[in-house]
Amino acid sequence: MRVIDLRSDTVTQPTSAMREAMAGSKLGDDVYGEDPTVNQLQQMAAEILGKEAGLLVPSGTMGNLVAVLAHCGRGDEIILGNMAHTFLFEAGGIAALGGVHSHTIPNRPDGTLALDDIRGAIRPDDAHFPVTRLVTIENTHNRCGGSALSVAYTESVAALAREHGLTLHLDGARIFNAAAALDVEPAQLTNPVDSVTFCLSKGLSAPVGSILCGTKEFIVRAHRIRKQLGGGMRQAGVIAAAGIVALKDIAPRLKEDHVRAQNLAHGFASVSGITPDTDNPPSNMVYLSLDDTILFDAKEIAEKLSLHNVLVGVVGDRRFRLVLHHWIDDQAVSTTLAAFENVLMI
Repeated sequence: MRVIDLRSDTVTQPTSAMREAMAGSKLGDDVYGEDPTVNQLQQMAAEILGKEAGLLVPSGTMGNLVAVLAHCGRGDEIILGNMAHTFLFEAGGIAALGGVHSHTIPNRPDGTLALDDIRGAIRPDDAHFPVTRLVTIENTHNRCGGSALSVAYTESVAALAREHGLTLHLDGARIFNAAAALDVEPAQLTNPVDSVTFCLSKGLSAPVGSILCGTKEFIVRAHRIRKQLGGGMRQAGVIAAAGIVALKDIAPRLKEDHVRAQNLAHGFASVSGITPDTDNPPSNMVYLSLDDTILFDAKEIAEKLSLHNVLVGVVGDRRFRLVLHHWIDDQAVSTTLAAFENVLMI
């Protein structure tokens, strides 16, 4: 029986077109810069995002880590949100491996950082303090409901960073979802920033890999750091081939996932015992909370749903995250709603 996996868009399987491209990919040694398929993907990604160059890395976590290490030295400080993926879910890598300090400020419900908070977090030129080097933002914002940060907001943060001699990195793991949600070109969201990372293996449905983009000079530094971290892969065109298909075939259809996320959220209006954060989720994520009338906690409900072959993410004692992606169709949405209704009636 079919399993409906809504735990994350990282569970996506490569499409048949990706598998064919991987099998027939032209290969070389990417550490030497000689893999033609990797080079094609890197150039393609950079052009789409309006940057000079790109670099394939194994994961988004490594992409963000490489970016921070390329922008900062040991003892420097970055400003980021207290709900940022880099702060919460990347194993403290920037501190452990880079000696870089995190200065967190509150994320607002829409994922943004207040400009006054950013300005107030910039350290004075005083020997008692670390040196502020970098601001990072996240788009779409995972822990803030999959919210999409606007072009105007991104430009305002970039202007503030430049005013104070800082650089701006964008964790754009789902930047193509953000562009789809805002109905803008991806480059409009990335032009203002100095560097950006995006994932091929989330909504874009490729099996593995992320791309870090920036200036040519920045990518030269990033290439060395990737090697230091063990991220230099050899015949990586096998991976890159799927990424090329993802950018050509999957990125243009991400709005379909957003529509299904809205349909799913609307459907919960008729399911007693559970409430979505919003009836109109901004991208491909639906966050839900159990009502007080439900005696079971979220983990117990998730276990019961799994017996109906529906897998969901648990993000708190009474909260869920459901992520729509390429492999979730209209029937899967209907089946998910029916499974919740069945389980919550127990």
